[in-house]
Amino acid sequence: MADGQSFPAIRRSQLGVVAALGLSQTLAWASSYYLPAILADPMAADIGVSRPVVFGAFSGSLLIAAAVGPAVGRAIDRRGGRGVLAWSNVVLAAGLVALAAAPGPVIFVMAWAVLGLGMALGLYDSAFAALAALYGREARGPITGITLIAGFASTVGWPLTSILNDALGWRETCVVWAAVNLLVALPLNRLGLPAATLAQEPRAAQGGSVGWKPYREMFLLAFVFSACWFVTGSMAAHLPRLLEQAGATPIEAIAAAVLVGPAQVGARFAEFLVLRRLHPLVSARLAAALHPLGACALALLGPAALSFFVILYGAGNGLLTIARGTVPLALFGPSGYGERTGLLGAPARAAQALAPLAFGLLLDELGLASILISAGACLAALGALLCLRARPRSTGE
Repeated sequence: MADGQSFPAIRRSQLGVVAALGLSQTLAWASSYYLPAILADPMAADIGVSRPVVFGAFSGSLLIAAAVGPAVGRAIDRRGGRGVLAWSNVVLAAGLVALAAAPGPVIFVMAWAVLGLGMALGLYDSAFAALAALYGREARGPITGITLIAGFASTVGWPLTSILNDALGWRETCVVWAAVNLLVALPLNRLGLPAATLAQEPRAAQGGSVGWKPYREMFLLAFVFSACWFVTGSMAAHLPRLLEQAGATPIEAIAAAVLVGPAQVGARFAEFLVLRRLHPLVSARLAAALHPLGACALALLGPAALSFFVILYGAGNGLLTIARGTVPLALFGPSGYGERTGLLGAPARAAQALAPLAFGLLLDELGLASILISAGACLAALGALLCLRARPRSTGE
């Protein structure tokens, strides 16, 4: 498998790890990244701030996650992922309790800062690095497996958060999610994930940091993930509004937007069943092309193409999440994988954090024409992906 082009499916011995990590990832995403979509309004009303302040604090937490990510990746490279992922649940729980107890804006913002650290420790990049530490180049199947399970994080998290908020209030909802992190997710990460194995020793023996080498490939991938995650952040915040700009009614926009989740999971099944036989760059290039195709259809056909656009966007986003873990593994191998994914994820998270504000301003100024910006970002990412070679090269350049 030195050419990085053949990856096995999930082995029977890996199923328990994938199930544990998939469930713990679902809970981690639901209790952090997906909270503001449901709780922003009650938080703002209770704390006495505007809704933009809540999302500003959330964006700040993503920037903190971006800054801390490389150090987290290096820690996983050296010691494996079990301890880091277990600590993520402790930190997320602490942030949620602080959020619930916040009497005003200052503590509220500080609580989101703690949640940013927890997200750096516990979301996809760390889980991918933990799997690469355990399985090396055979981690593609397990990476796809946990994204299949955690792809339902919003599907599970949003309704549960809404139900808890209606029944208990937003502060008590945060406390419940903190308890879930400690009582469910923490044992899953601690007991479901093996300790670092012999596969970890060659990376530990290297000592030092791998940094951005090889520079050309790393910078190209950093651009790819930043451009694509800008689109992801933009659509996550403004998709219904964008669909309304295309001529949909509010009900039609919401009905179409709910197709994102199923499209993501469907694309990940396709990756697991079919595309895994190909180099991950093929999946990444396909993913980058899907949003522009849907954008062209939406611009030309208007409301008639709503579902088509959403399905293509969702499918592309689902594949890109996997590509973020599998493309660096295929190009550079497992050595220094955690640090590299942390470095690559830093600008991507920053772009994702700034996207809601930036794309919202574009929508205000350009209307539906703003979709040309998001399509152009994906086409630029596709161009960068076409500049990458499928055969891995030496990482010592």
